[in-house]
Amino acid sequence: MRRNFLMVCLSMLLTLPALAAEVGGVKLDDKVSLSGKELVLNGAGIRSKFVFKVYVASLYLPAKVGDLAGVLAANPRRVQLNLLRDLPADDLAGALVDGIKETSTSEQAAAVKPQTDQLLSIMKSVGQAKTGDIVTMDFVGAETLVAFNGQTKGKIAGEPLNAALMRIWLADKPVQADLRKAMLGG
Repeated sequence: MRRNFLMVCLSMLLTLPALAAEVGGVKLDDKVSLSGKELVLNGAGIRSKFVFKVYVASLYLPAKVGDLAGVLAANPRRVQLNLLRDLPADDLAGALVDGIKETSTSEQAAAVKPQTDQLLSIMKSVGQAKTGDIVTMDFVGAETLVAFNGQTKGKIAGEPLNAALMRIWLADKPVQADLRKAMLGG
């Protein structure tokens, strides 16, 4: 009797839907659909600058991986930024460009300069971003699609720019080590 009860309880637990993750008060989907494929939440963490919490960064991939090489091999993939504070789009765009410069070699940064300028233009078109707004950067095929609150703002061709974006958070020396660990599921 006791064993049957335990089996029923276990089977009920296994049939419950997966609960969404919560990071910094932001509820994140465990799975998203992108370009007809299901992506799973690889990991997420909070980006802080000085004492301020800026955004929750989450990484979605077709299957969980634990290193940058595995992320770069995944297609499609998504980085989602849920803003935790009001932020002029110029500041967010500038932070992305600074992150590319900090985590790329000078040759890598120079190689994606035209695409980086295009990213700056797309991000600046948003204007003021508010707490709760969501920026997604989806890599599909060989393009990075930038969206703001679910509305596509632009597409940028080329894998090198997306690799440069991924290095911001996931390089061996990223902009924030604990965020890298969190996004890689650690």
